[in-house]
Amino acid sequence: MTSRQRVLDAINHKEPDKVPVDLGGMRSTGIMAIAYNRLKEYLGYTKGETLVYDIIQQLAQPEQEILNFVEADVIDLGRAFLDKPEDWKDWTLPDGSLAKIPAWAELTPQDSGWIVKSDDGTVIGEMPVGVEYINQCYWPLIKWSEDSLKNLPEAMAKVTWGALPTAPWHEPLTDEYLAEIKRRAKQLYETTDYAIMAAFGGNLLEWGQFLRRFDNFLLDIVGNPKRVESLLDKLVEIHLASLEKFLPAVSDYIQIIQMGDDLGTQQAAQISPKTYREIFKPRHKIIYDYIRKHSDVHIFLHSCGSVAELLSDLIDVGVEILNPVQTSASGMEPKWLKKEFGRDITFWGGGCDTQEMLPYGTLREIDGHVKERIEIFAPDGGFVFSQIHNIVSNVSPENIVAMYEAVKKYR
Repeated sequence: MTSRQRVLDAINHKEPDKVPVDLGGMRSTGIMAIAYNRLKEYLGYTKGETLVYDIIQQLAQPEQEILNFVEADVIDLGRAFLDKPEDWKDWTLPDGSLAKIPAWAELTPQDSGWIVKSDDGTVIGEMPVGVEYINQCYWPLIKWSEDSLKNLPEAMAKVTWGALPTAPWHEPLTDEYLAEIKRRAKQLYETTDYAIMAAFGGNLLEWGQFLRRFDNFLLDIVGNPKRVESLLDKLVEIHLASLEKFLPAVSDYIQIIQMGDDLGTQQAAQISPKTYREIFKPRHKIIYDYIRKHSDVHIFLHSCGSVAELLSDLIDVGVEILNPVQTSASGMEPKWLKKEFGRDITFWGGGCDTQEMLPYGTLREIDGHVKERIEIFAPDGGFVFSQIHNIVSNVSPENIVAMYEAVKKYR
């Protein structure tokens, strides 16, 4: 069975020959470059280069040797881009180890660390000394009015996530570039047997928070819902316009499209089910319905935290795959999730807790933990193994290897 068929079987709730595995198929199933360098050294992989494809989170693009080691079944469409030496430039990670970042990325050194500026010189992000990722420090719509929405794309470009995208979103979707995206997607499809995931996003709640700041936007939802709905409608319009261009270029070659909206916290959903149903659900449905109508790709939603009380609604709007399955959050107990929702959604994640177990567990504890998660989530398909969110820099290579050796043993 090919990796692609293995993943498709799992998504279609059939038991494949073995549980599919993902490392780095999207920006929340990956590994920070510091941990990646240590893993390569531990495994004795001395060739190649560490490419930091996600600058904000300092994530490494897994090289073929590492994909082979973890027996991965999924890759990110973005790895088909930036394939020439001149597409990258040297970068020193916070621990002093070496890597490369995209050549187009502009980070300015300061005594206090690094800063990111927008085209007009506004400081929009910072990575102070001792911090290992870029923090957003500017919110374009901190003060807003109805007129603010007239230039929403310009405001979105002043958010770190908009200013520092991953491939293939690092260039405008011109007709020429869309043809190039299609060519590269086709080549990746025909020359590998991996399942291919394309990042998209389509975020609504998160974009409101990126633009207005978290506290302001949550207050807006309660105190000024009409203005919030005006912003969300504009975001839906922007997302649909991008999908109208992007989907025709890739839909014959990708199997999964990655959407995102962090709806949960450690304790509960950020917003009540009632608020979700009234304000966000109809707009998520418009976006996901468009994908379903114009392609056969599977809809993957990344949403951190406790989203158990929203899962029925997410399934209703067309979400087929949930990630990262944060089982350490309240209400996200693995056996209950599988029993209640395992027929309707694929759990892409939940395979190893990254808050406590992976960084601090013993090798034996990690082995038992992974075994238990596979036994819970794998029956009848609907499971792709990934750790819960990215492997961060303080995780030892010994523990990373223990996790993947357990997966190979029990998958």
